[in-house]
Amino acid sequence: MAELMRDPVLMVGEGWDAYRLLDSGHGRKFEEYGPYRFIRPEPQAMWSPRLPEWNADGEFVPGSDEDGGGRWQYSGEVPEHGWELGWGDEARFTAQCTPFRHLGFFPDMAPVWDWMGEQLAGATDAETMNLFGYTGVGTQALSRFGRVTHVDASKKSVAQARENAALAGLDDRPIRWLVEDAMKYTAREVRRGRRYDGIILDPPKFGRGPDGEVWRLEEGLPGLVSDCRQLLDADSRFLFLTVYAVRMSSLALGGLLEELFAGLPGKIEHGDLAVQEDSLEQADDEQRAGRLLPTAIFARWSNPR
Repeated sequence: MAELMRDPVLMVGEGWDAYRLLDSGHGRKFEEYGPYRFIRPEPQAMWSPRLPEWNADGEFVPGSDEDGGGRWQYSGEVPEHGWELGWGDEARFTAQCTPFRHLGFFPDMAPVWDWMGEQLAGATDAETMNLFGYTGVGTQALSRFGRVTHVDASKKSVAQARENAALAGLDDRPIRWLVEDAMKYTAREVRRGRRYDGIILDPPKFGRGPDGEVWRLEEGLPGLVSDCRQLLDADSRFLFLTVYAVRMSSLALGGLLEELFAGLPGKIEHGDLAVQEDSLEQADDEQRAGRLLPTAIFARWSNPR
């Protein structure tokens, strides 16, 4: 029986050559994506910035209504169609300023990609699935271990994910690229009797499928995770669930997995994803080690071999 670990886990992402969190505070964050620097809103940065100035190439200014929106304002030359970045030895992708304030990938997921690799260590024929796969950096990371099914309702995101894989030279990897509603596809996989060695899912708070299907996290998540559970068995390695921008505890996610994974071995953990500040411009070494900026909550099931 999978055991729920009560103490929360902190998964911290540190900067690398493609990304650094330079500073944060007063509801914003200051980041470096390769050669360019940006300012974006960050409600969880309730403290004061440490750097005296933020010299950025662009800033995302949020809209005035509660539904979001906003626009980018640029003070430097930022390529309209993006620029190439990488993670590790294989993953390559295009970073780009999107209308949704993101830049084409989520750097706080880097420790998650590492963790998935640890669970699949030694595997060469694993079957994994990336639900809500966005632009596919996680899919590239999984493809080292076998076949990956990449699912996203956005045709544009899947197209970008395929371009990113081609950029990384992974055209020959066994990846299925699917423009599908995640709930409908997962339910069909259950009816087909399919199984997977690992599943990662990063559902949005709200979204629409390719045929106008409406997704609301609190309503849809239990059923979706229940279907994912039916695609895993005692020989499977992991499930990793991340949730952003909701009023919910990671313990609630852990409790959901505890109920649904009761018939499997292994353990269930929950906690926070965070990114550590890493500014070379801060002279104080202790400050350079950096504060931790929380970004999301998660729950994960693992079945160590």
